[in-house]
Amino acid sequence: MPPEEITKAVMENPVVVVGRRGCCLVHVVRRLLQGQGVNPTVCEVGDEDNELPAVFIGGRLVGGLDQLMAVHISGELVPILRNAGALWL
Repeated sequence: MPPEEITKAVMENPVVVVGRRGCCLVHVVRRLLQGQGVNPTVCEVGDEDNELPAVFIGGRLVGGLDQLMAVHISGELVPILRNAGALWL
């Protein structure tokens, strides 16, 4: 996926996961978010970038799996998702 399409997806969707095709970490990130009641948009890119997956919530970079887990464990994930419009309750 071209970078401009990824930028557009990040701006138009409350939760976007950018990752390599077939990456198991993307699957883990997706399942964690789905467990919170969010269906993230997943943008697949080639194998050239080692800094993936990258999670964007509300147009802002949260980070990779480790940062997402830290935000989840601290209890900050749900409020961030609500503020981004990804959760209604």
